[in-house]
Amino acid sequence: MPLEDAFRLAQEAGADGVEVMITNNPETYDPRVLDFLMRRFNLPVLSVHAPVLLFTHGVFGYDPFTKLERSAELAVIVGADTVVVHPPFRWQNRYAKVFEAQVNDLTRNYGVRIAVENMFGWCAGGLNLDAYAPAWNPAALDIPDLTLDFSHAAMQDVSALKLAKEWGERLTHIHLCDGTSPKDNFHLFDEHLLPGRGTQPVADTLEALGSSNYQGHIIAEVSTRSATTDRARVDMVAASLEYARYYSAVGREKLRATA
Repeated sequence: MPLEDAFRLAQEAGADGVEVMITNNPETYDPRVLDFLMRRFNLPVLSVHAPVLLFTHGVFGYDPFTKLERSAELAVIVGADTVVVHPPFRWQNRYAKVFEAQVNDLTRNYGVRIAVENMFGWCAGGLNLDAYAPAWNPAALDIPDLTLDFSHAAMQDVSALKLAKEWGERLTHIHLCDGTSPKDNFHLFDEHLLPGRGTQPVADTLEALGSSNYQGHIIAEVSTRSATTDRARVDMVAASLEYARYYSAVGREKLRATA
């Protein structure tokens, strides 16, 4: 969707802010455009997703470190405190070797979280191939901040709640959605279902984070492709936000009850 429409619909859905994914659309990385939209819709940019998807291969050039550094620069300019990035692909040998050090350097130099996201293996010929280095699970990296994506966890057939407990305070950013395991319901791509529509323990994870006084962002990253109207898209995002607020509040209430 056009960026302005995305801001407008996010505002109508009752969002507190937005995450901007940097794409081939120059508006997504033009700080002047982003500043205008933030002011017009009274929605801050909370986080920036670096252009690491295959369809954004040439955005910010072709050097992966330059792409990540420019994403951090943009985050600082627009006031976002988090940059989301994927682990290196296995064929990015040079990048993979220095990725940890560069993430930590950017965190110190720019004062933003570089939150690396959990990914998933690629299915081919009945095999599950881990295309990421050192692994789909960023906990293997010596870095301070991680992003938890429920749909990616479903694709890997692991529990997001298990990952959240394993990561502890390193979990500082969430992509809220749901999904099903390809082993139970074969599909090639991550689904990004509305929370509660898949098989991930989304409610339990949000409650656990609420009871641990989680302070990071919860970004509704749900697919609205099935919607045929803007109203339907707004309703889907609003339902996801309500879901997050409700179960996070349940967790916080448990924390107060034990204090």
